[in-house]
Amino acid sequence: MATPGSDGIQAVDRAFDIVESLNDLDGAGVSELADHVDLPKSTVHNHLKTLERAEYVVRDGDEYRTSLKFLQLSETARTQQELYRVARSEVDQLAEKTGEISALMTEEHGRGVFLYRSRGSEAARIDTCVGDRVPIHCTALGKAILAFLPEGRRTEIIDRHGLSAVSPNTITDREVLAEELESVREERIAYDDEERLNGLRSVAAPILDGSGSVIGSISVAGPTHRMRGDRFETAVPETVLGIANVIELNLEHS
Repeated sequence: MATPGSDGIQAVDRAFDIVESLNDLDGAGVSELADHVDLPKSTVHNHLKTLERAEYVVRDGDEYRTSLKFLQLSETARTQQELYRVARSEVDQLAEKTGEISALMTEEHGRGVFLYRSRGSEAARIDTCVGDRVPIHCTALGKAILAFLPEGRRTEIIDRHGLSAVSPNTITDREVLAEELESVREERIAYDDEERLNGLRSVAAPILDGSGSVIGSISVAGPTHRMRGDRFETAVPETVLGIANVIELNLEHS
């Protein structure tokens, strides 16, 4: 849900709480939604009617759901990202070359956002979708970004979002994470050893712009029985790093 602030507009906070709750509930009636957001039914109904007139929600019988207008907005937002436009074909190539899942991530509001994903011929099926926003400390993609952010920004993100345990292997200690991020900066490679999803390992490299600032990351992810040994520690990292370098060159000359 939206986090209300002292300088925010309550009606806007409530509207976004309702939209996000509709999404979480996969559609809902007024009573169920009112219970979920802890608001009077009359208030929720008024917001829903306003959102319906603006075409951000649709009504199906007694239930409301978010409309496809969000799809238009999200695709426009993604296309505006130069990183997405330049890197998309390289993500496809990485997936084809490795046979696994390849993904592109950027950071927004201290979370990792999946900009694009591509599936190779042997790719595992996981529940991650384009647009998903995930804790930045528990993925190789996120750690590749976090390692290259300015120290003050890293601290700000961790202070705001914490280091929650997403799986039994998630790093939740600041000092342990700091040591791993130092290694990421040295090698320009980050690893995820079942830290977000059990049974899945991934390797990621940061993508830096011409000034040396990190703007995203690219990864390969696969099941632990294939992502192990030399493939996990050497072969895939070299491939990922090579593709990241190509993206950086393409960004510089785009």
